[in-house]
Amino acid sequence: MDPGKRSQIVKDLARQMGFERCGIAPARPIERIADVRRWLDRGRAGSMDYMHRYVEQRTDPTALLPGARSVFVVALVYHHPVSSEMGGSENDQDSDGDATGRVAMYAWGRDYHKIVKKKLFQVVDRLRQAVDEPFESKVCVDTAPIIEREFAAAAGVGWIGKNTLVMDAALGSYFFLGVVVTTLDLEPDEPQTDHCGTCTACLDACPTTAFPAAYEMDASRCISYLTIEHRGDIDISLQEKMDDWVFGCDVCQEVCPHNRRAPRTTEPAFAVREPGSRLALADLISWTEGDYRKRLQGSAMKRATLPMLQRNARIAGNNARLEGPNTERMP
Repeated sequence: MDPGKRSQIVKDLARQMGFERCGIAPARPIERIADVRRWLDRGRAGSMDYMHRYVEQRTDPTALLPGARSVFVVALVYHHPVSSEMGGSENDQDSDGDATGRVAMYAWGRDYHKIVKKKLFQVVDRLRQAVDEPFESKVCVDTAPIIEREFAAAAGVGWIGKNTLVMDAALGSYFFLGVVVTTLDLEPDEPQTDHCGTCTACLDACPTTAFPAAYEMDASRCISYLTIEHRGDIDISLQEKMDDWVFGCDVCQEVCPHNRRAPRTTEPAFAVREPGSRLALADLISWTEGDYRKRLQGSAMKRATLPMLQRNARIAGNNARLEGPNTERMP
């Protein structure tokens, strides 16, 4: 079976599993290895020390899977049009009038790691039945040491936008990425053209000025990093700019013109579920570890620990100028 036919089988199987995009790239080191190392050397990763480990595997698929020849990348949309019914960004209080904090859209449904990974394992299993040769593969969904966005761009799934997210003219940027590194020889796709143009909406809208330049993020200033990855205290100058976000941030996506017509997710697992798009701050601050485990079961929000979420809630409360024993200003 020739590489072109194998590639078509991969794309057909990905489509059958509900992925909106599937692209293929050669299994070779990314072109921007020097940029990645420079980004790390400048401290842009903040306290994410793990980013400094396994740099070779992150940038070279053959270091992750010896003998790898191809990489295929999929995209799965998670977008929900924001509405008052779902507790959208315009609602800073719950039905009882209590202040609430925002949750990034990607965490409104079930944990994407499990959903995307399960689908990709099914693609690989069906691929083994469809091709005429044995092969090895490694499924990567955000947790394996590989820079997904670089391979998504190389595979033509989208281009890397000025906010460093992968963009597609039709899908926008509200989608998850999944990567499969394989020893199969597949026919690669052409990269997409960058369609950001002269637009700087994402750069201008960032509350914490986390973009030193277009196409470069200082993660140590990003609200998503601060609320999800950073385990320690948050500088007071940044706290004041975090608004009411308690988990993640969608600002640079909300203002992107390519997301104005972003399609709605059709994946049932991403339907809005509790706790949804907003959390009552006073309620969150009062959670016990048992509440945390119960309320966030099956949610990507468990990436942040309970103390981190409660820290974020206090900051959101401070920014809303709340007063009370559970919303004292952070030291």
